[in-house]
Amino acid sequence: MITMKTINASDLAQRDAFFTSLDKRTGETNQRVTETVSEIIRTVKEGGDQAVKNYTLKFDGSLPEYYEVPRDVINDAMTEADPAFVDAMLNAIENVRDFHQRQVQEGFIHALPNGVILGQRVRGLERVGLYVPGGTAAYPSSVIMNAVPAKIAGVKEIIMVTPPCKDGTPNPDILVAAGLCGVDRVFLSGGAQAIAALAYGTEEIPKVDKIVGPGNIFVATAKKLLYGVVDIDMIAGPSEVLVMADETADPKFVAADLMSQAEHDVLASAILVTTSAELAEKVQAEINRQVQYLSRKEIIEKSMNEYGAVLLCNTREEATVLANMVAPEHLEVLMESPMELLGALDNAGSVFLGAYASEPLGDYYAGPNHVLPTSGTARFFSPLGVQSFTKRSSYTYYTKDALHAAKDDIVLIANKEGLTAHANAITVRFEKEEK
Repeated sequence: MITMKTINASDLAQRDAFFTSLDKRTGETNQRVTETVSEIIRTVKEGGDQAVKNYTLKFDGSLPEYYEVPRDVINDAMTEADPAFVDAMLNAIENVRDFHQRQVQEGFIHALPNGVILGQRVRGLERVGLYVPGGTAAYPSSVIMNAVPAKIAGVKEIIMVTPPCKDGTPNPDILVAAGLCGVDRVFLSGGAQAIAALAYGTEEIPKVDKIVGPGNIFVATAKKLLYGVVDIDMIAGPSEVLVMADETADPKFVAADLMSQAEHDVLASAILVTTSAELAEKVQAEINRQVQYLSRKEIIEKSMNEYGAVLLCNTREEATVLANMVAPEHLEVLMESPMELLGALDNAGSVFLGAYASEPLGDYYAGPNHVLPTSGTARFFSPLGVQSFTKRSSYTYYTKDALHAAKDDIVLIANKEGLTAHANAITVRFEKEEK
C-alpha cells in the first residue's frame, strides 16, 4: 500500500521538513565507501590492468573471456539483434542527434580597428571515457545520450567501460548501442576500478580527459574523488520527478508518471504539486491500482512511501514557486495551457509540457539529453550536452601601438595589486622610448 505524504504548501514547517528529508538522501558521505574506493583507486594507479582484473575477479567471481571486446563481437551483436530494437535505437539516435546539433558553438574572431585581434577557439576533447552499467541494470539509452553529443562535439575517441554479465559476456544490447553510436573501444570492466583505469590510464585502457555516465555509489564516489585528475559530467543523486497538475489533468497519467521515476531506486523522489485536492485523491488511488501490475513494485512502494509527497497549493503561481524551490531533475506540467508557465520555470533539469510529454519520452526518444542535474543542483547545473565535451581557449594579438595605448592602465592596476613583475613585463617593452 502506497500512502504519499499530503502536505499543505502553506504549512511552512511541514513543507520544509519534507524538503530536509529529500536533502538527506544524498547529503551524507558514506565514509566506508569512500575509504574502499580510495584504496581501489590507489591500487589501480599502481597496478594498472592487473589490478583492474584482480578486482573484477574479486567482485564478479570470474574474469570475462576478453578484456577488450573485439570489433567482430560488436558487429555480431548488431547483426543478431532484434531488427525492431535496432530500428527503435536508430530513430532515437536521430532525434538525439538532431537536437544536439543545434547546441554546437562556433569560435569567433574579433578584429579591432587599431590592429588588435581577439578570439576564441572551440574544439572537442581528445578522448572521453563512457561508463555504462551492465548486467541486469543495462541501459543502452545511456550510450546514446552520452556518445551522440560527444561525437557532435568532435571528440576524437570514445572509450567505453561496462561490467560483464554473470557469465562473463558483454551485454548484447549495450554492444548494439555502442556500435550504432560509433564508440571506438569497449572494455569489460566495471566499478570504481574501471573509473580509476580511465582516469590514470593503464597498459591497455587509454587515459581519458573526461568520464561520463551513470553508476552505483562506488562509481559515483570514484568520479568524485578523481575530479581534478580528470573531468566528470556530474555527481548524480537519486532520480526525481515533480509533476505540476491541476483539475484538468488525468489522474491515470499523473500516477503513471510519478511511478516511472520511483521505480529507479528506493531513494528516488516523486512529488505531485497540485491545486486540486480531488485530483490528489484520485492519483493516490490510481497509484495503488497501477502498481500491482509493475515489475518493480517493491521499489516503487518504498520510494513513494519514504520520499513521495503531494503538495497542495492554491494557485498556479504558487505551484511554480514550489517547483523552482525543489529544482527537480524532471519537471512535468500537466496543467491547462502549460506553455504559459515555461518562462517562469527556472530551476529544472528538463521540463515536459502537456499530457503527452511523459517523462520516459525524454529518457529514450525525444532528443533532449536524459543526463540531468539532481538533488536541487538544477539551480546552477545544466543537462549534459555538446558543450560538456568541448573546451574553449581565448587568444589575443596586440600591436605595439595598441599595447602602448593601454600600458599605463595595465601598470597602474598591476602596481595596485603589488605585482610589480606584471607591471615590468609591460614597461620593459617601451624602456628605450621612455628614456
